[in-house]
Amino acid sequence: MYASILAGGSGTRLWPLSTPATPKQFLRLAGPETMLQDTVRRISPLCPPDQLYVVTFDSYSASVAEQLPDLPREHIIAEPEGKGTAASIGLAAACIAARDPQAVMGSFHADHAIADEAGFQAALAFAEHVARDGSLVTLGITPDRPETGYGYIEMGASHAEQGVLRALDVKRFVEKPDFHTAQEFLASGVYAWNSGIFVWRVDRILEEIRRLVPEISGVLDEVGAAARRTGGKVTGEVEQVIRNAWPRITKTVTIDQGVMEHADQIVVIPISVGWNDIGSWAQVAGLHAADAQGNVVAGLDATSHLAIDTSDTLIYSTTGRMVGVAGVSGLIIVDTPDGLLVCSKEHAQDVKQVAEFVKKRLE
Repeated sequence: MYASILAGGSGTRLWPLSTPATPKQFLRLAGPETMLQDTVRRISPLCPPDQLYVVTFDSYSASVAEQLPDLPREHIIAEPEGKGTAASIGLAAACIAARDPQAVMGSFHADHAIADEAGFQAALAFAEHVARDGSLVTLGITPDRPETGYGYIEMGASHAEQGVLRALDVKRFVEKPDFHTAQEFLASGVYAWNSGIFVWRVDRILEEIRRLVPEISGVLDEVGAAARRTGGKVTGEVEQVIRNAWPRITKTVTIDQGVMEHADQIVVIPISVGWNDIGSWAQVAGLHAADAQGNVVAGLDATSHLAIDTSDTLIYSTTGRMVGVAGVSGLIIVDTPDGLLVCSKEHAQDVKQVAEFVKKRLE
Protein backbone atom coordinates (compact mmCIF):
# COMPACT_ATOMS: atom_id res chain seq x y z
CA MET A 1 0.00 0.00 0.00
CA TYR A 2 1.04 3.57 -0.71
CA ALA A 3 0.06 6.26 1.76
CA SER A 4 -0.23 10.00 2.19
CA ILE A 5 -0.18 11.78 5.53
CA LEU A 6 -1.70 15.23 5.85
CA ALA A 7 0.57 17.27 8.13
CA GLY A 8 -0.31 20.88 7.42
CA GLY A 9 -2.78 21.74 10.17
CA SER A 10 -2.22 24.55 12.64
CA GLY A 11 -3.78 22.92 15.73
CA THR A 12 -5.19 26.16 17.13
CA ARG A 13 -7.42 24.36 19.66
CA LEU A 14 -4.29 23.20 21.49
CA TRP A 15 -2.90 26.67 22.18
CA PRO A 16 -0.61 27.61 23.90
CA LEU A 17 1.37 24.39 23.34
CA SER A 18 0.49 24.19 19.65
CA THR A 19 1.55 27.36 17.83
CA PRO A 20 1.95 28.37 14.16
CA ALA A 21 5.68 27.68 14.48
CA THR A 22 5.20 24.22 16.05
CA PRO A 23 1.69 22.87 15.48
CA LYS A 24 0.33 19.77 17.19
CA GLN A 25 1.47 17.20 14.60
CA PHE A 26 5.08 17.92 15.59
CA LEU A 27 4.43 17.66 19.35
CA ARG A 28 4.71 14.75 21.79
CA LEU A 29 1.20 14.69 23.21
CA ALA A 30 0.67 10.99 23.87
CA GLY A 31 4.13 9.51 24.42
CA PRO A 32 7.79 9.64 23.38
CA GLU A 33 6.99 10.14 19.69
CA THR A 34 5.42 13.14 18.02
CA MET A 35 1.97 12.76 16.48
CA LEU A 36 3.53 12.62 13.00
CA GLN A 37 6.10 10.01 13.99
CA ASP A 38 3.42 7.97 15.70
CA THR A 39 1.26 8.00 12.55
CA VAL A 40 4.15 6.83 10.36
CA ARG A 41 5.12 4.03 12.75
CA ARG A 42 1.50 2.87 13.01
CA ILE A 43 1.12 2.32 9.26
CA SER A 44 4.69 1.14 8.60
CA PRO A 45 3.82 -2.61 8.57
CA LEU A 46 1.69 -1.92 5.50
CA CYS A 47 3.51 1.04 3.97
CA PRO A 48 7.34 1.26 3.76
CA PRO A 49 8.99 4.72 3.70
CA ASP A 50 9.60 4.63 -0.07
CA GLN A 51 5.82 4.36 -0.62
CA LEU A 52 4.90 7.13 1.81
CA TYR A 53 4.26 10.79 0.97
CA VAL A 54 3.70 13.61 3.45
CA VAL A 55 1.70 16.67 2.41
CA THR A 56 2.45 19.78 4.41
CA PHE A 57 3.06 23.53 4.07
CA ASP A 58 6.29 25.11 2.85
CA SER A 59 7.08 26.37 6.34
CA TYR A 60 6.82 22.87 7.84
CA SER A 61 8.87 20.91 5.28
CA ALA A 62 12.07 21.13 7.33
CA SER A 63 10.28 19.85 10.43
CA VAL A 64 8.87 16.88 8.50
CA ALA A 65 12.34 16.01 7.17
CA GLU A 66 13.87 16.30 10.63
CA GLN A 67 11.26 14.14 12.33
CA LEU A 68 11.16 11.49 9.57
CA PRO A 69 14.80 10.87 8.58
CA ASP A 70 13.91 7.61 6.75
CA LEU A 71 11.40 9.38 4.49
CA PRO A 72 12.88 10.25 1.07
CA ARG A 73 13.18 14.04 0.83
CA GLU A 74 11.50 13.83 -2.59
CA HIS A 75 8.36 12.46 -0.90
CA ILE A 76 7.60 15.66 1.00
CA ILE A 77 4.94 17.64 -0.88
CA ALA A 78 4.77 21.30 0.15
CA GLU A 79 1.63 23.31 -0.51
CA PRO A 80 2.15 27.07 -0.94
CA GLU A 81 -1.03 27.62 1.09
CA GLY A 82 -3.93 25.54 2.34
CA LYS A 83 -6.67 24.88 -0.22
CA GLY A 84 -8.51 22.11 1.60
CA THR A 85 -8.05 18.37 1.86
CA ALA A 86 -9.32 17.62 -1.66
CA ALA A 87 -6.29 19.42 -3.11
CA SER A 88 -3.88 17.99 -0.53
CA ILE A 89 -4.97 14.40 -1.07
CA GLY A 90 -5.11 14.97 -4.81
CA LEU A 91 -1.47 16.08 -4.84
CA ALA A 92 -0.34 12.86 -3.19
CA ALA A 93 -2.55 10.78 -5.47
CA ALA A 94 -1.09 12.48 -8.56
CA CYS A 95 2.48 11.74 -7.45
CA ILE A 96 1.67 8.13 -6.55
CA ALA A 97 -0.18 7.62 -9.84
CA ALA A 98 2.96 8.74 -11.65
CA ARG A 99 4.66 5.64 -10.22
CA ASP A 100 1.75 3.20 -10.35
CA PRO A 101 -1.49 4.34 -12.06
CA GLN A 102 -3.61 1.76 -10.20
CA ALA A 103 -1.85 1.82 -6.84
CA VAL A 104 -3.95 1.57 -3.69
CA MET A 105 -3.40 4.57 -1.43
CA GLY A 106 -4.33 5.23 2.17
CA SER A 107 -4.93 8.79 3.34
CA PHE A 108 -4.23 9.64 6.99
CA HIS A 109 -4.13 12.66 9.27
CA ALA A 110 -0.97 13.30 11.27
CA ASP A 111 -2.82 14.12 14.49
CA HIS A 112 -4.82 10.98 15.31
CA ALA A 113 -4.16 8.65 18.24
CA ILE A 114 -5.19 4.97 18.11
CA ALA A 115 -5.03 2.61 21.08
CA ASP A 116 -5.57 -0.72 19.29
CA GLU A 117 -2.89 -0.56 16.61
CA ALA A 118 -3.15 -4.24 15.64
CA GLY A 119 -6.89 -3.88 15.08
CA PHE A 120 -6.32 -0.73 13.05
CA GLN A 121 -3.71 -2.44 10.86
CA ALA A 122 -6.05 -5.38 10.25
CA ALA A 123 -8.78 -2.97 9.15
CA LEU A 124 -6.36 -1.21 6.81
CA ALA A 125 -5.32 -4.49 5.21
CA PHE A 126 -8.99 -5.34 4.66
CA ALA A 127 -9.65 -1.85 3.27
CA GLU A 128 -6.78 -2.28 0.80
CA HIS A 129 -8.37 -5.54 -0.40
CA VAL A 130 -11.82 -3.95 -0.78
CA ALA A 131 -10.42 -0.89 -2.57
CA ARG A 132 -8.92 -2.97 -5.36
CA ASP A 133 -12.38 -3.44 -6.91
CA GLY A 134 -12.66 0.33 -7.37
CA SER A 135 -14.52 1.14 -4.16
CA LEU A 136 -13.70 4.31 -2.24
CA VAL A 137 -13.27 3.02 1.31
CA THR A 138 -13.57 5.06 4.49
CA LEU A 139 -12.92 3.81 8.01
CA GLY A 140 -15.84 4.66 10.27
CA ILE A 141 -15.57 4.75 14.04
CA THR A 142 -18.29 2.92 15.97
CA PRO A 143 -19.70 5.68 18.23
CA ASP A 144 -19.82 5.23 22.00
CA ARG A 145 -21.55 8.51 22.86
CA PRO A 146 -23.82 11.11 21.16
CA GLU A 147 -20.91 13.23 19.91
CA THR A 148 -21.82 16.51 18.17
CA GLY A 149 -18.28 17.40 17.12
CA TYR A 150 -17.93 14.73 14.40
CA GLY A 151 -19.56 14.08 11.06
CA TYR A 152 -21.47 10.80 10.71
CA ILE A 153 -21.81 8.11 8.04
CA GLU A 154 -25.06 6.22 7.54
CA MET A 155 -24.29 2.57 6.77
CA GLY A 156 -26.29 0.36 4.42
CA ALA A 157 -26.11 -3.14 2.94
CA SER A 158 -23.14 -5.46 3.31
CA HIS A 159 -20.48 -5.13 0.62
CA ALA A 160 -17.77 -7.56 1.80
CA GLU A 161 -16.69 -9.42 4.94
CA GLN A 162 -13.43 -10.75 6.34
CA GLY A 163 -13.59 -12.39 9.74
CA VAL A 164 -15.11 -9.90 12.16
CA LEU A 165 -14.59 -7.01 9.74
CA ARG A 166 -17.39 -5.81 7.48
CA ALA A 167 -17.49 -3.37 4.61
CA LEU A 168 -20.90 -1.74 4.18
CA ASP A 169 -22.32 0.45 1.44
CA VAL A 170 -22.50 4.12 2.42
CA LYS A 171 -25.98 5.62 2.24
CA ARG A 172 -24.97 9.17 3.06
CA PHE A 173 -22.59 11.46 4.93
CA VAL A 174 -24.10 13.72 7.60
CA GLU A 175 -22.56 16.94 8.88
CA LYS A 176 -22.09 17.50 12.62
CA PRO A 177 -25.55 16.97 14.20
CA ASP A 178 -27.20 18.57 17.20
CA PHE A 179 -27.27 16.59 20.43
CA HIS A 180 -30.77 15.16 19.97
CA THR A 181 -29.95 13.94 16.46
CA ALA A 182 -26.65 12.46 17.67
CA GLN A 183 -28.59 10.53 20.33
CA GLU A 184 -30.86 9.11 17.61
CA PHE A 185 -27.87 8.16 15.47
CA LEU A 186 -26.24 6.35 18.40
CA ALA A 187 -29.44 4.46 19.28
CA SER A 188 -30.05 3.36 15.68
CA GLY A 189 -26.79 1.43 15.40
CA VAL A 190 -26.45 2.24 11.69
CA TYR A 191 -24.21 5.31 11.94
CA ALA A 192 -20.43 5.62 12.34
CA TRP A 193 -18.27 8.64 13.01
CA ASN A 194 -16.41 9.93 9.98
CA SER A 195 -12.71 9.48 10.85
CA GLY A 196 -11.35 11.12 7.69
CA ILE A 197 -9.23 8.02 7.00
CA PHE A 198 -9.61 6.72 3.44
CA VAL A 199 -8.28 3.92 1.24
CA TRP A 200 -8.73 3.85 -2.56
CA ARG A 201 -7.08 3.28 -5.89
CA VAL A 202 -5.41 6.47 -7.03
CA ASP A 203 -7.05 6.32 -10.45
CA ARG A 204 -10.49 6.18 -8.81
CA ILE A 205 -10.03 9.15 -6.50
CA LEU A 206 -8.47 11.22 -9.28
CA GLU A 207 -11.41 10.27 -11.50
CA GLU A 208 -13.90 11.51 -8.89
CA ILE A 209 -11.94 14.73 -8.30
CA ARG A 210 -11.92 15.32 -12.05
CA ARG A 211 -15.69 14.79 -12.23
CA LEU A 212 -16.68 16.71 -9.10
CA VAL A 213 -13.97 19.36 -8.60
CA PRO A 214 -12.62 20.15 -12.09
CA GLU A 215 -10.91 23.34 -10.89
CA ILE A 216 -8.58 21.26 -8.73
CA SER A 217 -8.25 18.50 -11.30
CA GLY A 218 -6.66 20.81 -13.87
CA VAL A 219 -3.88 21.69 -11.43
CA LEU A 220 -3.41 18.03 -10.46
CA ASP A 221 -3.07 17.07 -14.14
CA GLU A 222 -0.14 19.47 -14.47
CA VAL A 223 1.49 18.16 -11.30
CA GLY A 224 0.95 14.58 -12.44
CA ALA A 225 2.56 15.24 -15.82
CA ALA A 226 5.65 16.69 -14.11
CA ALA A 227 5.74 13.82 -11.60
CA ARG A 228 5.70 11.24 -14.39
CA ARG A 229 8.90 12.77 -15.72
CA THR A 230 10.54 12.29 -12.31
CA GLY A 231 9.16 8.85 -11.46
CA GLY A 232 6.86 10.27 -8.78
CA LYS A 233 9.61 12.17 -6.98
CA VAL A 234 8.83 15.69 -5.81
CA THR A 235 11.86 17.36 -7.34
CA GLY A 236 12.45 21.06 -7.92
CA GLU A 237 10.60 20.78 -11.23
CA VAL A 238 7.47 19.37 -9.57
CA GLU A 239 7.67 21.93 -6.77
CA GLN A 240 7.82 24.74 -9.32
CA VAL A 241 4.75 23.39 -11.13
CA ILE A 242 2.86 23.33 -7.83
CA ARG A 243 3.86 26.92 -7.00
CA ASN A 244 2.89 28.18 -10.46
CA ALA A 245 -0.44 26.36 -10.66
CA TRP A 246 -1.64 26.70 -7.05
CA PRO A 247 -3.09 30.24 -7.37
CA ARG A 248 -5.62 28.87 -9.87
CA ILE A 249 -7.35 27.03 -7.03
CA THR A 250 -9.56 29.82 -5.73
CA LYS A 251 -11.84 27.82 -3.41
CA THR A 252 -11.05 25.74 -0.34
CA VAL A 253 -12.65 22.31 -0.83
CA THR A 254 -12.62 19.41 1.63
CA ILE A 255 -12.45 15.84 0.39
CA ASP A 256 -15.64 15.08 2.35
CA GLN A 257 -17.92 17.85 1.08
CA GLY A 258 -16.33 18.25 -2.34
CA VAL A 259 -15.93 14.59 -3.29
CA MET A 260 -17.07 11.86 -0.89
CA GLU A 261 -20.59 13.18 -0.35
CA HIS A 262 -21.21 12.97 -4.11
CA ALA A 263 -18.94 10.15 -5.31
CA ASP A 264 -19.96 6.72 -6.54
CA GLN A 265 -19.17 3.30 -5.06
CA ILE A 266 -18.36 4.29 -1.46
CA VAL A 267 -18.11 1.76 1.36
CA VAL A 268 -17.38 2.09 5.07
CA ILE A 269 -15.60 -0.31 7.40
CA PRO A 270 -16.80 0.33 11.00
CA ILE A 271 -14.10 -0.19 13.62
CA SER A 272 -13.58 0.23 17.38
CA VAL A 273 -9.87 0.82 17.90
CA GLY A 274 -9.68 3.56 20.52
CA TRP A 275 -9.54 6.35 17.92
CA ASN A 276 -8.97 9.93 19.07
CA ASP A 277 -8.49 12.83 16.66
CA ILE A 278 -6.85 15.07 19.31
CA GLY A 279 -9.01 18.05 18.44
CA SER A 280 -9.00 19.72 21.85
CA TRP A 281 -7.36 19.71 25.27
CA ALA A 282 -10.27 17.66 26.59
CA GLN A 283 -9.27 14.90 24.17
CA VAL A 284 -5.61 15.19 25.16
CA ALA A 285 -6.70 14.46 28.73
CA GLY A 286 -8.20 11.19 27.50
CA LEU A 287 -4.76 10.01 26.33
CA HIS A 288 -3.38 9.89 29.87
CA ALA A 289 -4.23 7.96 33.02
CA ALA A 290 -6.31 9.87 35.56
CA ASP A 291 -6.01 9.68 39.33
CA ALA A 292 -8.83 8.64 41.67
CA GLN A 293 -10.38 12.12 41.42
CA GLY A 294 -10.28 12.11 37.61
CA ASN A 295 -7.37 14.55 37.41
CA VAL A 296 -4.68 14.22 34.72
CA VAL A 297 -1.20 15.69 35.11
CA ALA A 298 0.96 15.61 31.96
CA GLY A 299 3.63 17.44 30.02
CA LEU A 300 7.36 17.20 29.57
CA ASP A 301 8.15 18.79 32.94
CA ALA A 302 4.91 18.24 34.84
CA THR A 303 6.58 17.04 38.05
CA SER A 304 5.49 19.84 40.38
CA HIS A 305 1.80 20.27 41.04
CA LEU A 306 -0.62 20.54 43.90
CA ALA A 307 -4.32 19.78 43.59
CA ILE A 308 -6.52 20.29 46.67
CA ASP A 309 -10.21 19.35 46.58
CA THR A 310 -9.95 19.22 42.78
CA SER A 311 -11.54 16.78 40.32
CA ASP A 312 -11.85 16.09 36.58
CA THR A 313 -9.10 18.61 35.77
CA LEU A 314 -6.20 18.53 33.30
CA ILE A 315 -2.92 20.13 34.37
CA TYR A 316 -0.43 20.21 31.49
CA SER A 317 2.87 21.98 32.09
CA THR A 318 6.11 22.29 30.15
CA THR A 319 7.67 25.03 32.28
CA GLY A 320 8.66 23.11 35.40
CA ARG A 321 6.94 25.75 37.55
CA MET A 322 4.77 24.72 40.45
CA VAL A 323 1.09 24.59 39.43
CA GLY A 324 -1.34 24.73 42.33
CA VAL A 325 -5.13 24.42 42.10
CA ALA A 326 -7.77 24.21 44.81
CA GLY A 327 -11.51 23.73 44.91
CA VAL A 328 -12.10 23.41 41.17
CA SER A 329 -13.60 20.81 38.84
CA GLY A 330 -13.74 20.26 35.09
CA LEU A 331 -10.91 22.64 34.22
CA ILE A 332 -8.12 22.67 31.64
CA ILE A 333 -4.91 24.32 32.81
CA VAL A 334 -1.99 24.50 30.36
CA ASP A 335 1.22 26.28 31.32
CA THR A 336 3.90 26.80 28.65
CA PRO A 337 6.58 29.42 27.95
CA ASP A 338 4.29 30.88 25.26
CA GLY A 339 1.23 31.36 27.43
CA LEU A 340 -1.11 30.18 30.14
CA LEU A 341 -4.54 28.71 29.38
CA VAL A 342 -7.33 28.24 31.91
CA CYS A 343 -10.77 27.18 30.68
CA SER A 344 -13.57 24.75 31.43
CA LYS A 345 -13.67 21.44 29.56
CA GLU A 346 -17.08 22.50 28.24
CA HIS A 347 -15.38 25.37 26.40
CA ALA A 348 -12.37 23.40 25.12
CA GLN A 349 -13.35 24.08 21.50
CA ASP A 350 -13.30 27.83 22.16
CA VAL A 351 -9.52 27.78 22.63
CA LYS A 352 -9.32 28.28 18.86
CA GLN A 353 -10.71 31.79 19.33
CA VAL A 354 -8.02 32.56 21.91
CA ALA A 355 -5.29 31.32 19.55
CA GLU A 356 -6.63 33.44 16.69
CA PHE A 357 -6.74 36.53 18.92
CA VAL A 358 -3.14 35.93 20.05
CA LYS A 359 -2.02 35.47 16.44
CA LYS A 360 -3.61 38.78 15.35
CA ARG A 361 -2.12 40.58 18.32
CA LEU A 362 1.38 39.38 17.39
CA GLU A 363 1.05 40.23 13.69
